[in-house]
Amino acid sequence: MNEFREVTPGGKPFKKAYVALMLWFVGRAIQAAAKVDGDVKKEFEKLPEGFTFCLGVMPHGPYMIVGKDRKERVKYMGWRREGRSIDLDMKIKNIEAAILMFTFQEGTAVATARDRMVVDGEVPYACAIVRVLDIGEVYLLPKIIARLAVKRYPVWSFGRKYIGRVRIYFRSIVGY
Repeated sequence: MNEFREVTPGGKPFKKAYVALMLWFVGRAIQAAAKVDGDVKKEFEKLPEGFTFCLGVMPHGPYMIVGKDRKERVKYMGWRREGRSIDLDMKIKNIEAAILMFTFQEGTAVATARDRMVVDGEVPYACAIVRVLDIGEVYLLPKIIARLAVKRYPVWSFGRKYIGRVRIYFRSIVGY
């Protein structure tokens, strides 16, 4: 009876690397969108001074931390949680759920409804951040994919959509 060996699951390094890359790019895109898009700017203005949120995968990451600095500018703050005061902590329960979300097979609203996320913080703040993530996905993704990722695809003017997309991509890559 005592001759059974214990089997530990694999680490899934490629999935973890893909999710880490996506979180890095989405974090920088949120920072860029806060400078380019008026709706994202308004959502962050409603949040308290020094607000910081974290989106990551349980149990050991990767993570994305975005917050407002002392000058009320939205900044991507990296992936290290240690020593940071997190006001809103949004965690995806496992790497498989994160893959569903970041391959855009499942949107944030659907993932929440299917109990794939845990939120620790104020509900109004979480709703604001989900709206920011949805706006960011509309800018970053082609319409056919973005329709799968967001609850309702917005009707925007040509200039807002395409010029804003170019500006956000440029700012995300350059990092300002």
